[in-house]
Amino acid sequence: MIHFAHVTKRYPARGDALRDLSFSLAPGEMVFLTGHSGAGKSTVLKLIGLLERPTRGQIRVNGRDLGRLSVRRIPYHRREVGMIFQDHRLLGDRTVYDNVALPLVVAGLGPNEVGRRVRAALDQVGLLRYERARPVALSSGEQQRVGIARAIVARPPLVLADEPTGNLDPDLSWEIMRLFVRFNQVGVTLLIATHDHALIQALPYRILTLSEGRLVNDCRGSGR
Repeated sequence: MIHFAHVTKRYPARGDALRDLSFSLAPGEMVFLTGHSGAGKSTVLKLIGLLERPTRGQIRVNGRDLGRLSVRRIPYHRREVGMIFQDHRLLGDRTVYDNVALPLVVAGLGPNEVGRRVRAALDQVGLLRYERARPVALSSGEQQRVGIARAIVARPPLVLADEPTGNLDPDLSWEIMRLFVRFNQVGVTLLIATHDHALIQALPYRILTLSEGRLVNDCRGSGR
């Protein structure tokens, strides 16, 4: 599903964010990406989502060489990648329903199909009763779940999450992780960047650790 081969990402002002990085994720894997602040976690996700391009190396996603992808094809690639952000990035002047519907509207789906998919996604994250609410009326954990519903509403085979539990207390963090486990159980590939070492060590999933843009460990949580 994801293959990095000797990838380097260099920024003129701050040097290398990633250095000769190589790793692979199989279809249907759920993997955590961890490391200190500035280790390169967010950069990895941005490269997979084609928000940025690598300086050197090759990235393949779902068999597609991202380096050969034309600008015209980038929106089609992004439709196959659900992205979840720590700060939610919800539109405050739109309802929960409208926020979740946005990817489907952009893709040109009809109103009936949009309504069916949006309500199904909201039901999956337990927020169907809030479809007409504005995000400001929701708690931080509920807003994060709206962001998750928006990421999965188009049924992408791959979901990327950047510090999805960073602003949540432990109970809410476990609630979000249980959602991810459920998505993974139906075949969704997930790559989750997080600082929450205690949480990920308690789950039986693969953990990739970055340090200064390099992969320094590839192990698995204890699942206890």
